[in-house]
Amino acid sequence: MTEPDPNHNSKAGISGSKNSVLESKKNVSKSKKGVSNPNSGVNKNLLILHFTVFIWGFTGILGQLISISAVNLVWYRVLIATISLFLYFKFNKTAFKIDLKTLVKLLLTGALVGGHWILFFASIKLSTVPVTLVCLSSITLFTAIFEPIINKKRISKMEIVAGLLIISGIILIFKFETQYTKGIIAGLVSAVLASLFAIINGRQVKHHEAPVIAFYELSGALLWITIYLFATSGTAGFRIPKTADLGYLLLLGTVCTSLAYVAGVSVMRELSAFRVALITNLEPVYGIIMAFLFFGDMNKMSIGFWVGSVIILSTIFLFPVAQKQVAKRRNR
Repeated sequence: MTEPDPNHNSKAGISGSKNSVLESKKNVSKSKKGVSNPNSGVNKNLLILHFTVFIWGFTGILGQLISISAVNLVWYRVLIATISLFLYFKFNKTAFKIDLKTLVKLLLTGALVGGHWILFFASIKLSTVPVTLVCLSSITLFTAIFEPIINKKRISKMEIVAGLLIISGIILIFKFETQYTKGIIAGLVSAVLASLFAIINGRQVKHHEAPVIAFYELSGALLWITIYLFATSGTAGFRIPKTADLGYLLLLGTVCTSLAYVAGVSVMRELSAFRVALITNLEPVYGIIMAFLFFGDMNKMSIGFWVGSVIILSTIFLFPVAQKQVAKRRNR
């Protein structure tokens, strides 16, 4: 009876392990070929988001170029946006039916949306695009105040500090830009309304798709503005826009409202809410640069305006960064 050769078994084991390693390498190689680079999707969505924010910044330019009143301007904007979103749903065969209770809520929220846009464009016509956009950037302040009250959360110390810095910036602008007092007030009230409907939408988006919410809120804005125009001026309240305004209104209603909204929502599939919020803060910057290129509005602004603007915009940019750092330290 011969003894089994231990060297033979070890060689067979080594040979088998080599084969398994080679097979695993081949499988890894195949899997790498089959998987696309995730960074390419993120980079694509970052470009889409920057372009969307750039479009939002362009709405201020269109508001100054369009000659009709702020109320009529918004009426045409929501009319065109509602029709284009309806066509979008039909083209993509998207279901957008909702229950009666939600419908009433969204239509009422539409009053806030309509009021926000009317005051936004009124502010532009009463002051300048840079003044309006800086006032609009105070949404961060009003959200920090209203969100804890509405959602019954504690107000953080960081939000209080950020709010005080933004208030100091607004006071500086008020002090040095007294000729634009009415425009500044309209811009700040516009920011208050934007903050309120953003908080409401934060709740609604948990139960419904964002484009569906937008469609019914824009329909609500259209309904309430129509009632207001009929009540105050009758049929005479509906002004037919000039030929020169038609192209701007079409661009405002489709590209700057319905299309930009859908694009802004779609990128959130790849990008975090923090990243989206950080990039969205570039809207006043883009708007102010475009205002300078189109109208030379920067030459009209005082040093006090620019100091106040730097305080407000710096606070808005640094606040989410500081917030993220604090969250990291707490999680350690």
